[in-house]
Amino acid sequence: MLAGLLSASHVMPLELLSAKTSEHAAEAGFTQVLIYVVDLQGDVMRLMSGEDAATDAPVGEEIELKIEGTVAGRAFQYGQVLAGAAPDDGRGCWWVPLVDGTERLGVLRITTALDDARAVEDMKLLAALVALIIDSKRRSSDFHAQLTRTQPLNIAAEMQWHLMPPPTYADGRVVIAAAMEPAYRISGDAYDYATAGQVVHLSLFDAMGHDTAAGLTANLAMGACRNSRRGGAGLEETSERIEEVLLEQYGQDRYVTGILAELDTRTGALRWVNRGHHPPVIIRGGRWSTLLNCPPCHPMGTDLGLPVRLCGHQLEPGDRIVLYTDGITEARRNPGEDFGLDRFIDFLIRHHADGLPVPETLRRLIHAVLEHHDGSLQDDATVLFCEWLGPAPHPAGRAAASLAGVPAATAAIGTGKPGSEH
Repeated sequence: MLAGLLSASHVMPLELLSAKTSEHAAEAGFTQVLIYVVDLQGDVMRLMSGEDAATDAPVGEEIELKIEGTVAGRAFQYGQVLAGAAPDDGRGCWWVPLVDGTERLGVLRITTALDDARAVEDMKLLAALVALIIDSKRRSSDFHAQLTRTQPLNIAAEMQWHLMPPPTYADGRVVIAAAMEPAYRISGDAYDYATAGQVVHLSLFDAMGHDTAAGLTANLAMGACRNSRRGGAGLEETSERIEEVLLEQYGQDRYVTGILAELDTRTGALRWVNRGHHPPVIIRGGRWSTLLNCPPCHPMGTDLGLPVRLCGHQLEPGDRIVLYTDGITEARRNPGEDFGLDRFIDFLIRHHADGLPVPETLRRLIHAVLEHHDGSLQDDATVLFCEWLGPAPHPAGRAAASLAGVPAATAAIGTGKPGSEH
């Protein structure tokens, strides 16, 4: 099954993935495999069939599934293989998470008469390969882009989603997750992360304005940051280089606030510079530990001449760094109170204590912010979350379990026989 699908994938357009997956899955006794991919906002999962979902979808199958209140949605939310409602012909139905590394892409719906441990292992291996194939082809696929959108993107959002790295990452040293809203109308917010040996780089930007020009400004700041960082520059020099590039392009007409940080995963030493932005937050031991206050420098692009201050903080294993933009804390009903920093941090702590996966916590946070703002944000709302697991690299299962919010031994295996609704 795996060898055949892998071989076929090399010269296969994404539109054929569903049909080819079902064809090769028959080798393992799977009678039907359907692929559902999640939309940008994490509200629904949509059936990947041929070029025309309405005509190419299997007869009687749902084209769109809600994440809230469905078995498929729970499999996606908790990263577990779950049994669904079984057909009347003796076969079973299973919902299997599609995860590329640690990024949640959707679920597989697998129908089979097999329900032993080997069959479940084969399902997970098939899902892993399908996720890798989707990831390898989606950047060049308008088919995938159209499938994951439930409404049109504005031009700035089109740029931003292709600028930033995937919203989740884990490697045994750190767990990183990010969320942004309004997903279809992002303008000036952007996040970035990258690894270089033992060091993890984190950055968050908020460009002035709420238009395409803000998106262009954020893109320029991000490009300058990556270029300087990859050239070996330190945090202060990188932030100053961003300012130089913005001034060259816009004079003092456009500016960007931001946090640039780096974490030494061997020691837990965190260093950062604050360019006119909200201070980072550390969550420690299931409680709000502290705001990482540090004298901020002026926003990049304003050329006010204030000195850039390099700040530091010693983390403990399990500490979580939270960077955010003002759209998170200042979301407000009109009239009404802000969502606020206290409510924001309390939400993160409570949902992590509930054992939710980190990406699921952030998905629910963004939905809570939207609800607080009556479904429509006036500003971009972005959060970047990084948990340091400790100085010794943990096995992949430990990192994945931390991301999933469940014990490592059960991180990817659900319970229940076909026909149950666990």
